[in-house]
Amino acid sequence: MNPSRAIVFEQVEKNFGSLKVLRGISGYVDRGEVFAVIGSSGCGKSTLLRCLNRLETIDRGEIIINDLNLSHVHLSSKQLRQLRSQVGMVFQQFNLFPHLSVLDNLTLAPQQVLGQSRSQSQERARFYLNQVGLADKAEVYPEQLSGGQKQRVAIARSLCMEPKVMLFDEPTSALDPELVGEVLEVMQNLAENGMTMVVVTHEIQFAREVAHRVMFLDQGRVAESGVAREVLRNPQSDRLRTFLSRMRQGAAMDD
Repeated sequence: MNPSRAIVFEQVEKNFGSLKVLRGISGYVDRGEVFAVIGSSGCGKSTLLRCLNRLETIDRGEIIINDLNLSHVHLSSKQLRQLRSQVGMVFQQFNLFPHLSVLDNLTLAPQQVLGQSRSQSQERARFYLNQVGLADKAEVYPEQLSGGQKQRVAIARSLCMEPKVMLFDEPTSALDPELVGEVLEVMQNLAENGMTMVVVTHEIQFAREVAHRVMFLDQGRVAESGVAREVLRNPQSDRLRTFLSRMRQGAAMDD
């Protein structure tokens, strides 16, 4: 594997029964790169992300992340722990534990997975809460937070594991429009600090301005990919032109 590559996926196929969701998808993500994945609902974006984090196994092909081959049907518990410690994932719906304070949400995995002490994990948690602008929310509970604040806590929780790669599955889709900006700002800061990121998103402006490269999926296949600014400003396929036009219309209606 090329040492500059953080992620490589080759001819990945994923089926759910007779439904073919991923149809031979190939690509790579370099270390320190922001890689955006776009496409209509149902095109396979989130499934690809879940395969990269081994939340779904693949039917054919190969996925390698930081030299760990995820293509095998069975991974050892040690390999899964290695993956979970190196790859963080931020979901659409936050997935915070409602009965735990923000601080306890952030310290749980470092203590249980990394074996950190309570004081060590709390120090790290407070550091990352400060990084996402929520240093004053350590002792509150998720129900006391706005949607944007919950998502920023979810990002801080992933950062507490000090991952080498961050996966974002449409992290702003569940947010009210006025809260989207605060989450995108945190993600942009991560990008500027060199975090390797794969972002499934409908935020085309974010993809164009922050991502290094973009992949457009259509019906489980790669329809177009390349340098984000070039692809999104001058799409070569009719399908991508139509998709971007619809996204612009939707954004105009939201305004």
